[in-house]
Amino acid sequence: MVSVYARNSKIAAYQSVVAHGGVANEDPHRLVLMLFDGVLDRLALARGCLERNGRGDTAKKAQLLTQCMQIIGELRGSLNLTEGGALAQNLSDLYEYMLRQLLRANAENDLERIREVGALLTEIRGAWVAIGPELRRGVAAPR
Repeated sequence: MVSVYARNSKIAAYQSVVAHGGVANEDPHRLVLMLFDGVLDRLALARGCLERNGRGDTAKKAQLLTQCMQIIGELRGSLNLTEGGALAQNLSDLYEYMLRQLLRANAENDLERIREVGALLTEIRGAWVAIGPELRRGVAAPR
């Protein structure tokens, strides 16, 4: 007979393999798009936490904003500052600004800062979507 712990750990392992398998098969452009979508979804949920009942669920808001900061950190860390030139440096600086804004938004329960970061990320996501066809055709972006 399989213990509950063993059964649950096997289910968790299977779910992990399924989740990672789906990500491993994605192209790099799509992976970055998934990061944008993930952070934008979490920002929307964090806004909802603050908008409900005055202050709302601040513990959940803090967890969501922390996840947002981790994802933005991943986006920032994926930049190639050596080959990306000024564009990569500007994006890095913008991501750093967003991280500071989210840190302050979390500490001060500031909806406006969350909205600002969401708007900035939406713009970057739009540009990323626009360059997708070029990347799929194999056209290298100008450096």
